[in-house]
Amino acid sequence: MVEKSEHIVRSYEEQLKKLREMIARMGGLAERQVADAAYALVRRDTELAAEVIGRDGEIDQLERDIENFCVRLLALRQPMAGDLRFIIAAMKVSNAIERIGDYARNCAKRAVVIAQQPQLTGFSSFQWMAKLVQENLKESIDALVNQDATAAERVWAADASVDDVYNGIFRELLTHMMEDTRNITAATHLLFVAKNYERIGDHATNIAETVFYSVRGAGLPDERPKGDTSPFAVARPPA
Repeated sequence: MVEKSEHIVRSYEEQLKKLREMIARMGGLAERQVADAAYALVRRDTELAAEVIGRDGEIDQLERDIENFCVRLLALRQPMAGDLRFIIAAMKVSNAIERIGDYARNCAKRAVVIAQQPQLTGFSSFQWMAKLVQENLKESIDALVNQDATAAERVWAADASVDDVYNGIFRELLTHMMEDTRNITAATHLLFVAKNYERIGDHATNIAETVFYSVRGAGLPDERPKGDTSPFAVARPPA
């Protein structure tokens, strides 16, 4: 009887380990999508953009696999306390990662159109923004896999930096449109790209909040540091 109980416990631990591995794999795919979409945009690489668009289905399938795996764990293992919170968190995080994959795919679609437009300056800001959100995404996924509440809190506090870069891009693109109407098409698509990356950053922060609750059993403050001032931006004609 003791041997059977030990086998059941060992099997359960292996299943939780497998769930962590599935989340880590899904997060790694999303990180690659975020990075490649930004690279395709900056390098005007339409072939890479097409690859990003085509890879989105793998992330979607992983989300379904993780959801089914979690539902089976809940039904058969009836976990409690920390394990229950972790499994629920894994389901929520997989959904957030799927949305991040969608945003990266949308950025790649825009990159194809932007590559056919007159080239604008200021792409270094997009690279920096992509790097920030990719780092936040990686740290938030690692925090879930390692059940690290401290790392989750760091990501939660880092979102304001992403907003600062987004605000700068927003103002710069408005200036480009004011200076030359021929820039409007490219700048408009770039505004959507920047907003998609800002939303990816928000999802990374949401993941961090979910992880913190999973580990501590308590939530972070309702209001997190935010710095998106774009709704109040005003276009001013060049002097």
